[in-house]
Amino acid sequence: MGGIIRDLMCKGRLKRFQTTFVFRQDDRLSLVFYTETASVCYNAQFHQTAIPYFKGQKMGFLQGKKILITGMISERSIAYGIAKACREQGADLAFTYVVDKLEERVRKMAAELGSELVFRCDVASDDEINQVFADLGKHWDGLDGLVHSIGFAPKEALSGDFLDSISREAFNTAHEISAYSLPALAKAARPMMRGRNSAIVALSYLGAVRAIPNYNVMGMAKASLEAGIRFTAACLGKEGIRCNGISAGPIKTLAASGIADFSKLLGHVASHNPLGRNVTIDEVGNTAAFLLSELSSGITGEITYVDGGYSINALNDEEA
Repeated sequence: MGGIIRDLMCKGRLKRFQTTFVFRQDDRLSLVFYTETASVCYNAQFHQTAIPYFKGQKMGFLQGKKILITGMISERSIAYGIAKACREQGADLAFTYVVDKLEERVRKMAAELGSELVFRCDVASDDEINQVFADLGKHWDGLDGLVHSIGFAPKEALSGDFLDSISREAFNTAHEISAYSLPALAKAARPMMRGRNSAIVALSYLGAVRAIPNYNVMGMAKASLEAGIRFTAACLGKEGIRCNGISAGPIKTLAASGIADFSKLLGHVASHNPLGRNVTIDEVGNTAAFLLSELSSGITGEITYVDGGYSINALNDEEA
């Protein structure tokens, strides 16, 4: 059992300790505090009923980390899969919602994940973005992770002929919401994330680099998002902040339902990737949890594909 105690005072000074609990055969608990220069061991006898509780606890690799997750609107959301994985690894979570009608739903899911921190944030508004972090700062002394799971384009731009469906308005909307929102959020989060070995993860899709039928203007926005991931990583690296992307395979979410013939796309990908199936929000969530943790401390500016291997294919068996 181990974790980070952030607010422990030692001789009048605030220090960060790594803690480890070690059980001995006599059920005594050795509590070890590690600092950068020394370790101190305390032995404690706990009431017999407390021993199973401590022995049953598992400290995850995100224990004590504070993570803000955007874009969770239902239990089918990729953001929900990420939230579950992060919570299972010990993270403390906060969430945003975009419109008032979603607040109650998001608050209910947040409560199930152990959080009461839910804030309104329309990423088309700089004022709302800044307010989220002002409010978050009243509860947390810093931020260790930020999940960008945001994308939107007008439905009429996500079907049919690319040139027939595109418009200046659709282009601007898709890029503002789906791409510009990443650096906008990163800029506002920067003061809270600086110097904490923190991480940003953004959700992309293969349509950023391939011409996927009906994905149209959203593919352009995702390409911009992936460029933003690289530039954000380059900008923030020296401040101890990493930024990576996940290109997830198609998943039947509420957002995906706006893409024409999406069910056909799901079937095609499942039958033509090496794993022979579609990926799940849990698989994407586990990857995101890894990228948000210090297990991935040497990775930044990368796009990780979680798509069952579909993106590696050139020709499938039927076409070869």
